[in-house]
Amino acid sequence: MAQQRMLSFVSVEQETPDKREAAERRGDFHEIYADYIAAKANEQSSRCSQCGVPFCQTHCPLGNNIPDWLMLTATGRLEEAYELSAATSNMPEVCGRICPQDRLCEGGCVIEQSGHGAVTIGAVEKYITDTAWEKGWVQPIKPHREINQSIGIIGAGPAGLSAADQLRSAGYKVTVYDRHDRAGGLLIYGIPNFKLEKEVVDRRTKRLADGGVIFKLGVDVGKDITLAELRSKHDAILVATGVYKSRELATPGNEAKGVLKALDYLIAANKVGLGVEVEDFANGKLNADKKNVVVIGGGDTAMDCVRTAIRQGAKSVTCLYRRDRANMPGSQREVANAEEEGVKFDWLAAPLSVVEKKGGGAKAVRTVRMRLGPPDASGRQAPEEIAESDYDVKADMVIKALGFDPEDLPKHFSESSLTVNRWGGVKVDYRTMMTTMDGVFAAGDIVRGASLVVWAIKEGRDAAASIDLYLKARAASARVAAE
Repeated sequence: MAQQRMLSFVSVEQETPDKREAAERRGDFHEIYADYIAAKANEQSSRCSQCGVPFCQTHCPLGNNIPDWLMLTATGRLEEAYELSAATSNMPEVCGRICPQDRLCEGGCVIEQSGHGAVTIGAVEKYITDTAWEKGWVQPIKPHREINQSIGIIGAGPAGLSAADQLRSAGYKVTVYDRHDRAGGLLIYGIPNFKLEKEVVDRRTKRLADGGVIFKLGVDVGKDITLAELRSKHDAILVATGVYKSRELATPGNEAKGVLKALDYLIAANKVGLGVEVEDFANGKLNADKKNVVVIGGGDTAMDCVRTAIRQGAKSVTCLYRRDRANMPGSQREVANAEEEGVKFDWLAAPLSVVEKKGGGAKAVRTVRMRLGPPDASGRQAPEEIAESDYDVKADMVIKALGFDPEDLPKHFSESSLTVNRWGGVKVDYRTMMTTMDGVFAAGDIVRGASLVVWAIKEGRDAAASIDLYLKARAASARVAAE
């Protein structure tokens, strides 16, 4: 492989991996981007300016050493590039696929700011780790020593899995409990295949299992086993349950037939993709085929819903969002992909009610035009209704993608001493990620609120480091007491 010098952005144009044509990808759930070939990954990596202050790295929640692994890729040292990438991220091939790079690393890229187009960091990250799996460079965990202390992790999503990886690598005994029948959390049941093929997640969890992590699936902590029982079995506990409680649509008709929660809809679609029979999909309740679909919301979950509905054969798909495109929280790349696939975006539009048919069931979403007024408490312009501007959008299926709130964990776990913050998330000391219960830590969305996978991975790693310090201190105290 010819080696490329760096700073070639002045002569080499930005080139993303080929994307399948919209007409083709609407008919399946496969990933839409092709892989880089080696020469193209080498060439695109060489565009990096190797700037003195790597804003790509500072814009990455994990602090990935992006300039160095781009340089290693450009010079043909791919195994070293993988090792450097894996040193700061427990699943770089996942982040390479689903991170909103346009808002994170690539958005901060210096040559993007200079008008040359960002280095395609996400595509290179995906290429590096996919190649590492193909070449056999990714090996099961092999701790240098075994430590006779154990950790119970509640939740097999990205926060729990990254913590399990870190703690098992350190030599601890790790058991992961999850209510679902497969590990991965929203990586398996929330994110559609066209963004993240499930074998990508499965090989990660298999690596953990092969390395000694024990998975106890189909176990709902709080129902099948109590938190108190887990604390008696393990030396430390990590709560990484995520947030699954859908926010409701506060309008008349919210409970009409055909009005669905986003997660119910996505979980059913993903289970069907995994070959699982889902009764409510088979009977049409959770299937968008031949229906006029309206999705309410503007985040990444809404984008997953609209693009899934297209693939299920919906007659029409409309996304209602109360702000404009520039103020949408979802990835702009996802918006562009959805538009190519046939989704209609109705910007500055908010639902007033769900109009029902005489015999029951959704008929339309009565909608009102909005304008952006003065900034609200968050600093974003607040949407305001325009008087007498309401209209109907035809809808047989209405999907509520308005975000997620935490479950009442103190009640579910029967642990009143587990303190929550003002919005219901588990309260932690951010210096240690420990909750108000000794030896019980928390990380991911259940702490910070519904957020990005990369932040869950980051917090899982941080919690693992704190658990390691906590258990070492406990072991040291026990030795002193025994002397």
